[in-house]
Amino acid sequence: MDMSIHTPPGTGAPHDQGSGARPAPEGGTPPQQDGAPAPRRTVTHLGDRIFRGLSRGSGITLLVIMAAIAVFLTYRAVGVLTVNEGNFLTSFQWNANDNPPDFGIAVLVYGTIISSIIAMVIAVPIAVGIALFISHYAPRRLATPLAYVIDLLAAVPSIVYGLWGALVLVPHLGGLYEWFDDFFGWTGVLSYQGGAARSLFTVGILLAIMILPIVTNVSREVFLQVPKMHEEAALALGATRWEVIRMSVLPFGRSGIISASMLGLGRALGETMAVATVLSPSFTIIVSLLDPGGGTFAQNIASKFSEASEQGRDALIASGLVLFVITLLVNGGARAIIARRKEYSGANA
Repeated sequence: MDMSIHTPPGTGAPHDQGSGARPAPEGGTPPQQDGAPAPRRTVTHLGDRIFRGLSRGSGITLLVIMAAIAVFLTYRAVGVLTVNEGNFLTSFQWNANDNPPDFGIAVLVYGTIISSIIAMVIAVPIAVGIALFISHYAPRRLATPLAYVIDLLAAVPSIVYGLWGALVLVPHLGGLYEWFDDFFGWTGVLSYQGGAARSLFTVGILLAIMILPIVTNVSREVFLQVPKMHEEAALALGATRWEVIRMSVLPFGRSGIISASMLGLGRALGETMAVATVLSPSFTIIVSLLDPGGGTFAQNIASKFSEASEQGRDALIASGLVLFVITLLVNGGARAIIARRKEYSGANA
């Protein structure tokens, strides 16, 4: 008797035992090889979606705030600039309450940039040195309290720095100014005619003291993030402590140092009360940095806002718009420098 089972036509297909392929299910889905991992489904959790939304919303909110500030400053500045009798960029006087007004920002641009450059030249090398000492040289029992004291300096209010500068710094800078005049007075830039030391150079020294904690703290945190493997490799090759810092620490922290410097520069550009307390303002550009006189954007706004008319306030807002643009340009330039030098640092290691 024939006991074989015949498959009815159209009910199926013979299965190839050696092919390892499963028959295609209905619907046209391609067959899956035996042993191949199943495609993993990406599951987005509720917390991830909330965090992504909050992050995106924060970024958009920041852009909206910046745009709102720019629109407000521009709107208030355009009206007074159209009736200004003087050249806004080159005039050496500030008569914004007159009718018609006559004012310019030449002295303010000069004073703001010069005092900030002096502050950066003094503060950045000292801050980087302090950060290296705390992170790589000082013993732990000394590094911890020293870092804590520097953190406290960043919390001191501006007016306290201003009072200290006016009551302590200004009276004791006469000897230093006379020394500068004896040895460098021939340059004209460091000549001293006597009198109170309420000059742009004094402002630069005070601003350097104020931005020192900011640059130091950020640089210190960057230096502490240097991979230990880099330092140990340099030491294994026989490098000295300074060579390790020069070849491993400073290249890795270059972008961080630039960022810290820009944070300090931002405070120096916009500092108000300390500068207003120390500086003897005048709307003349003095060649010597040691003679009293000069002005900055923030100091001029703070000193003239209370007595300004509606038109005068618009003029002050116009000067604030220039300071806003300068700050954006400085930060944009810093980001460009960081992006260009990123491949030379150890940030990607």
